[in-house]
Amino acid sequence: MSSPELGPEEQALVDALNAEHAAVFGYGVVAAFSNPARGGEVSADTAAHRARRDATIDALTAASVTPPVAAPGYTVPFPVTDPISAAQLAVQIETDVAVAWRSVVERATAESTRGAAIEALTESALRGARWRVNLGVAPPTVALPGQP
Repeated sequence: MSSPELGPEEQALVDALNAEHAAVFGYGVVAAFSNPARGGEVSADTAAHRARRDATIDALTAASVTPPVAAPGYTVPFPVTDPISAAQLAVQIETDVAVAWRSVVERATAESTRGAAIEALTESALRGARWRVNLGVAPPTVALPGQP
């Protein structure tokens, strides 16, 4: 089913799927250390990444590309030990996902793929801004979401 050489659009989708797999894992860590008052936000964000992951799997399958499975585990970029570091991890997750989806926007040739990528990029930028607000970061937005 998978071709040995993926086109730029398909490779970008594979990379975005890998970012979504990592996001789902990362939000498990966020949930473990997050302020209990943020439980609803963490659950909603996790569900959003699961839904995006599943839609990306479907898109790759429709394009006759075998979607990569999630890794057995992931390494978080810094120790998460309390609600502050959990919120910082959520910001990092959303930043990483935005980078992946921006790449899809730049490489997509199919209008449906580009539209889904813009939606995914926008959603991750909004989640990231909300987490920055929770941390008291000002301004909570970034000029170009997904800019590495």
